[in-house]
Amino acid sequence: MDWQGQKLAEQLMQILLLIAAVVAFVVGYATESFRTMMLIYAGGVVLTTLITIPNWPCFNRHPLKWLDPSEAEKYPKPEVVAVSSKKKSSKK
Repeated sequence: MDWQGQKLAEQLMQILLLIAAVVAFVVGYATESFRTMMLIYAGGVVLTTLITIPNWPCFNRHPLKWLDPSEAEKYPKPEVVAVSSKKKSSKK
């Protein structure tokens, strides 16, 4: 899954869970049944899971282009800069 596919999957997850929550609340309120509300929401969670977790082709529309190892050796590696810690000054 590419970066834009991850973003799409997260947006779909949020939208589907919100819709499931609203529908479950309305139906649960109308039928005055907490059990019905929880079952509808659980169904929404399962549906959301089946839509967003598998690596569907729609989540792979923008694949990353990696460098070949021989090409990557031509470029210098980033240097690691040591971070100096500041000492606290003691007040007298």
